[in-house]
Amino acid sequence: MIQKLAPSRTTAPRVITAIGRRLLATPPDWAAFTVRLVLGGVMFPHAAQKAFGWFGGYGFSATMTSFQEQLGIPAVLAFLEIITEFLASVGLIAGFLGRLSALAVAIIMLVAIGLVHAPNGFFMNWFGTQPGEGFEYHLLALAMTIALMIRGSGAFSVDRAISRA
Repeated sequence: MIQKLAPSRTTAPRVITAIGRRLLATPPDWAAFTVRLVLGGVMFPHAAQKAFGWFGGYGFSATMTSFQEQLGIPAVLAFLEIITEFLASVGLIAGFLGRLSALAVAIIMLVAIGLVHAPNGFFMNWFGTQPGEGFEYHLLALAMTIALMIRGSGAFSVDRAISRA
């Protein structure tokens, strides 16, 4: 006799749930909390300058034009950079999708080093003797993003509240 099996649930939701749990899981770590607040707090003004013209920035249109004309970045990528930097900084401050936000910042830092800062050397341009800024700041930000991708958002994060629910 052939038995008709009840339709089984697909494993896709389980996989997504497992990935989501791993992405959000984070211990109540004060170090991760501190790192994400500092990184998000430093990135936010830069992002707000580009997106809204806050903190003495040029705003969205001027930043788009600058990225395209001076750096040769296609419009779609320039748009994605501005939006991603803003959302990632807010995500870091809130501790929401902290690992993803940190990854986004890491990619932005790597692209900034490659397109703009590497030719200027390692050091920041403290004394105005270089044609632009070096990449030492970007390396520090990269180290912070790596720590957050490994550890998660830490204490007082949306990720922790969701993953504990």
